[in-house]
Amino acid sequence: MKKYFFILVLICITIPAVAKHVAGGELFYDYLGPAGAGYSKYKITLRLFRDCSSNGPFLESEAVQVGIYSNDNFKLISGVNLPITGPVTSISLNTSVFPCLVGNVSVCYQIAIYTNIVSLPDNVNGYTLSRVGCCRIDFISNLSDKINVGSNYVTYIPGTAILGSGHNSSPQFNVRDTALVCANKVFRLDFGATDADHDSLTYSFCDSYTSVGVGPNSPPPNVLSSLPLPYQSPYSGDSPLGAAVGIDRATGIISGIAPPEGQYVVNVCIEEWRNGQVISHHRKDFILKVQNCDFIEADLPDKIIQCKDSVVHFENQSTSSSIQSYLWTFGDKASTTSTYPSIDYRYADTGKYRATLMVTGPRGCVGYDSTEVYVYPGFNPAFTVTGNCALIPYQFNDQTYTKYGVVNNWRWDFGDSTTRADTSGLQNPLYRYPSPATNKVKLVVSSSKGCIDSLVKNVVVNGRPPLQLPFRDTLICNIDTLAIPVGNNGSFSWTPNKDILFPNSSQPLVFPKDTTKYIVTVNENGCVNTDTVTVNVLPFIKVALGNDSLICQTDQIELHPVSQALQYKWSASTGEIVRSIKFPTVRPLVSTKYYVTANLGKCQDRDSIEIKVVPYPVAAIRPDTVICFGKRLTLNSTIVASSFSWSPVSSLLNPNSTSPIAGPSKTTRYYLRASDTIGCPKSVIDSITVTVAPPVIANAGKDTIALPNQPLQLFAGTGFRYIWSPEFGLSNPSVYNPVATLPTGIDSIRYFVRVYDEFGCYADDDILIKVFKSLPDIFVPSAFTPNGDGLNDLLRPITPGISTINYFRVYNRWGQLLFSTNTIGQGWDGSYHGVKQPPGTYVYEAAGVDYLGNRLLRKGTAVLIR
Repeated sequence: MKKYFFILVLICITIPAVAKHVAGGELFYDYLGPAGAGYSKYKITLRLFRDCSSNGPFLESEAVQVGIYSNDNFKLISGVNLPITGPVTSISLNTSVFPCLVGNVSVCYQIAIYTNIVSLPDNVNGYTLSRVGCCRIDFISNLSDKINVGSNYVTYIPGTAILGSGHNSSPQFNVRDTALVCANKVFRLDFGATDADHDSLTYSFCDSYTSVGVGPNSPPPNVLSSLPLPYQSPYSGDSPLGAAVGIDRATGIISGIAPPEGQYVVNVCIEEWRNGQVISHHRKDFILKVQNCDFIEADLPDKIIQCKDSVVHFENQSTSSSIQSYLWTFGDKASTTSTYPSIDYRYADTGKYRATLMVTGPRGCVGYDSTEVYVYPGFNPAFTVTGNCALIPYQFNDQTYTKYGVVNNWRWDFGDSTTRADTSGLQNPLYRYPSPATNKVKLVVSSSKGCIDSLVKNVVVNGRPPLQLPFRDTLICNIDTLAIPVGNNGSFSWTPNKDILFPNSSQPLVFPKDTTKYIVTVNENGCVNTDTVTVNVLPFIKVALGNDSLICQTDQIELHPVSQALQYKWSASTGEIVRSIKFPTVRPLVSTKYYVTANLGKCQDRDSIEIKVVPYPVAAIRPDTVICFGKRLTLNSTIVASSFSWSPVSSLLNPNSTSPIAGPSKTTRYYLRASDTIGCPKSVIDSITVTVAPPVIANAGKDTIALPNQPLQLFAGTGFRYIWSPEFGLSNPSVYNPVATLPTGIDSIRYFVRVYDEFGCYADDDILIKVFKSLPDIFVPSAFTPNGDGLNDLLRPITPGISTINYFRVYNRWGQLLFSTNTIGQGWDGSYHGVKQPPGTYVYEAAGVDYLGNRLLRKGTAVLIR
């Protein structure tokens, strides 16, 4: 049972542009009676809609004038003013009115009615009423023109040629003019109408009309022009909301899956039927607003039929994003429920059930739907086809199997593209195809339990029955007899009737002494075909294997006998098994002689060939290895061959020897190629990759100073193994970061360090440590010369025994700070912001902490000399 969710709400759109305010309209009329001899009185009404948020004119100020046109030439007869009737009404709707609607939606529209009474002379062809306007809303989604789109609301008064002595009032659409529709959701809108004359009404989508060169409140044009709006593909007047939305011709109900968010102009046309003929047309032009919203919805198909097995897949077909919970019931005795969004449920028995789904969302909103479930597993469609050629009927036989109920309905489509009469409702029909073709035959079959399924097969219709011959060209010995079996049914005739037995059967025997062409004719139920078998006859056969050959050991070779024989039997001197085919492939490991016996029926011949086996050349190199950067390596090899070569040779010494010396600067793969001119003619290649280890970096740091008994941390860089020397004063000579502590009496010492990598490669460095005799202190030179000669270019503190420099600052004589650092070893280069400072005296101050934790402060002056 399908549940639709729909709400009455506004179609019109919020329009920022001035005067773009019209959101729809309907022009209609009522026949009021005669108005004197040959005249009729009509009440003409325009219902007009305006967006509440529009900056355009209010409906109270709208000057409505309707043009009355002759249907003879569509020229203006007169214009009639329609004053506003009654107050303008407003409707405002939002989510507070519909709490189960999810999304920021709030709509408002105004409706005004304009009316007047006119008297028109009765005529033959009738009248067209039109009200043109300038001011549809902008940015309508299904139009290619997005701004300045006009409107033209039209209705028709039929003449006496159609009505005779009668009169007509136009239908009037029910006042359900607007609806809020959620993008990409299922929706249903009722745009039915009523008719005072009780005429029959049919509904359809049709083109909306525009107007050109019309301003606000313009009078009717002298000639009526019905120009359709410029629709944008894939939309059109017949499909204004896309292919997924349609209108019921009998009820006017619009339904389907809504298009993307936007605003869409839609025109619904009505045909009025009286006494079996169309007497008039009526139109309503409106704008449908599709918004980004959602609602709680349970959506199930009307019926689920499961005939393959007992497992039924249940899934909510609604795309609602606000569902918070699901509750399924399956209608069987187990009373099982599920809270999953989708589920595959296995029914314990066959039968008919009603499954239900209830979904819940925010604010206690609930959606509900149900579906009928038919479970009758064991339904398998099948059919067979027998037939041979066109013009002879093909027999189709239904082979469908059903475990429950009976198969009771068949719909055959024989796939004949030349006619529409290629269908049948019989269980086992006959069908005659008019010409050869491959036809896609479809059988749709159903059972008394509601099961329905289909099957499609390709049926090839031949112009003549294809002859199933074992061969069409063969060879025999002149002392042999040959059977030619044919796989067809029917009557047979063979010619010539010479050297043949059973010439009127499908199994003839032939024994020609010379080459003969036998022609067979078969007739299968009136379908006739002819084909030819050529029997080539030889008095004897020969077989030749050619000269003895040579191959390299472990290679394979294909034996190539030259012969017209059809059967071959092989043997080998080594006992090797050889396939009984004409061109076998063999792989002898030692020199071998191969024998062949060739037969053509009873004709026979023999031959043999010797395949000599020789070993490959030998080229072998030592395994891949690693060398240190800048070192060399001898490439020792073993070669058994008449010639050899190395590559690449750019980093080899003595490349023409079996043991060249390699000195690559980067990892290189060397190849050794060996060839032989006596034994195996094929070359062999071996290779070795010489990986060059990257250079080892040893960095003991810059020469430095220390105090007696002051621990000094040393560093050697990154490596795999370390050796420091001399070991005097070091905490550990085998680590990368030993601590040096030198006693009183040592003036200086130079430590050497060797750093190894994981391949045994190494690098050396050293550091000189001078030992001050004084206590820890901060010394600053009295002068410096920043001239770039590398000597005394920086003013920097000397820090024996100092572990941390808190700051070292330099000021000019006005107290301006020119330089500051807290890094030991950094100094001032005599510039400030890139500007060299003038010669003269500068003030410095420094603070630091010695290795015992004592704080030291020093101040003084230094002279900059240029």
